[in-house]
Formats: sequence, C-alpha cells, structure tokens
Amino acid sequence: MATVNKNLSTYDKATIPNAKDFRFGIVVSEWNENITEGLCEGAIATLLENGVVEDNIVRWNVPGSYELVYGAKHMQKTQKVDAIIAIGSVIQGETKHFDFVCSATAQGIKDLNVQSDIPVIFCVLTDNTLQQAIDRSGGKHGNKGTEAAVAAIKMAALRKF
Repeated sequence: MATVNKNLSTYDKATIPNAKDFRFGIVVSEWNENITEGLCEGAIATLLENGVVEDNIVRWNVPGSYELVYGAKHMQKTQKVDAIIAIGSVIQGETKHFDFVCSATAQGIKDLNVQSDIPVIFCVLTDNTLQQAIDRSGGKHGNKGTEAAVAAIKMAALRKF
C-alpha cells in the first residue's frame, strides 16, 4: 500500500536502457478519460525523456478498459512495436461490474504476454475512489503512466536479448 504523500514514480534514469531505437504502442481507454489522459501524458513524457522519438509512439483509443485487451492484441498483429502500454482506469461502483472488468482485463493482458513476443504493460488503475485514481495519475502518489513507460522500456530491451 502506498504511503501518504509519497511519489512512487521516481526512477533513476541511469538505470533505464537507451530507448531511442524502440517503437512503442499505447492503447488508452476513453472511460474515465480525466484519469487515463493523465496516465497517457505521464507515459509519453517518460518515453520521450528516455530517448524515444515521438514518431515511434503509436496511440490508439478504445472505449473502456475491457476493450484494452482487443486493442493491444490488434496492435501486436498490425503494428511494428517493441512493447505496448495498456492504459485504463476502473473505479469501484455499487455493483460487481468493477470485479468483472478488472479481472477480465488483467487476465486478458496476462494472456497476451503469454501468447505473444511483444510485451504488454498493465497500466490499469483499479481504485476504490476517484480521489485514489487522481492521486495515481499525476497526483500526490506520482503517475502510474510513468512507471508503465519505464517497465515498457525495460521489457523492450529484454526482448532484444
């Protein structure tokens, strides 16, 4: 569990592989757009900060987090990318819908990682409240999009071994 007012998204740039020759895909859920846009901005800024050329970032939007799996799968098949970041936000409501969407999305992204040679990074917030999502999409706990971009760079480099 995150501690209060701790930015969990800081990283040592010296430990990140040079990403200038990599190409990344980002699939973004339009649901909870105020959150997913912040995550996407964090991911893109981190990729650019670590040498990725802007033209080597492909972004696709999908309606919701549940659709991230299909979007990432289609991107794996049709785009020449070294890694994909799947960005979404699911916030607990009054029904079990939250549980089903979170579980299916996590399992689907796991399945893509098992079935394909192109890594898919899970950047889906599964928060109890809107405030928790705000805190993790550029707020007091940092930006999970930043963390996902760091993971994507590391996985793209691992893929080249």
